[in-house]
Amino acid sequence: MSDLDVRRPGEHVVEVVLDRPEALNAVSTAMARALIAAMRQLAADGGVRAVVISSSSSRAFCAGADLKERAHFSDDELLAQRPVIRDLFASVRELPMPAIAAVQGFALGGGFELALSCDVIVADQTAVFGLTEVTVGLVPGGGGTQLLPRRIGAGAAAELVLSGRKVDADEAVRRGIIDRLAPVGEARRVALELAETIA
Repeated sequence: MSDLDVRRPGEHVVEVVLDRPEALNAVSTAMARALIAAMRQLAADGGVRAVVISSSSSRAFCAGADLKERAHFSDDELLAQRPVIRDLFASVRELPMPAIAAVQGFALGGGFELALSCDVIVADQTAVFGLTEVTVGLVPGGGGTQLLPRRIGAGAAAELVLSGRKVDADEAVRRGIIDRLAPVGEARRVALELAETIA
């Protein structure tokens, strides 16, 4: 079964749905490769004017890297995965059309970085954001240390990066992480409506 569901809800809008609900959409190597392929295909499609990245799960947009997969990796396998993950975030940032993250539930670690790689973040009241890698001895490797300060300023970003603290939707709105707050369960609808307006 694919980890993604790519839909075309409008003539010029594409929705890329993260679809590993059993793993809270944690990004495995296979899922990263599928996302890269999808983003590159969309980048080359002149008919696409806006992209929405959403989740099939109400519990999580994306819980970050698949740490269960990584736990079984050799050092060589870990090194081989790094460029794949790097290319994933780059493929989103390099889309020639606007990308909108539709966040519900957890957007943690690489999941938060995936949202930050988009141009606009739409989230509902269940959203929880955090660059939590530091709590397991890692650093945000998907651009979070650059992208978050651009949104909320260096000091505020440093506090979140260095502490690994999670923020709820209300705080995320106050800090400028969320661009548009939707009612519970409505992030996808609001993001798709915005994408149609952009298109």
